[in-house]
Amino acid sequence: MTATLPQPIKNYFTADASDGATIVNCFTDNAVVKDEGQTHIGPEAIQQWKENASAKYDYTCQPLSSEQQDGKVVVTCRLTGNFPGSPADLRFRFELEGDRITSLDIAP
Repeated sequence: MTATLPQPIKNYFTADASDGATIVNCFTDNAVVKDEGQTHIGPEAIQQWKENASAKYDYTCQPLSSEQQDGKVVVTCRLTGNFPGSPADLRFRFELEGDRITSLDIAP
């Protein structure tokens, strides 16, 4: 994992790589996640998003690089798994508030 990632983002990727059940703890109560053309707002929706993704796909996510861009931390990751187009390089755009994530936008 990239050593220069802020701790909340490290926590996200650690939770994502494990069972994923604790991923919701990485987000603020009013956080927004955008992925695969859908928007998920709040802890319950984010937990459901993660559960659905984990049930649908087996994948690994390897952070390759990170940069600051318009107040967000953009992490480029290589996702490899049982999904169409694997492997794929995706950009995870994180917005942080304190020690938690307030928004995450995942896109090519």
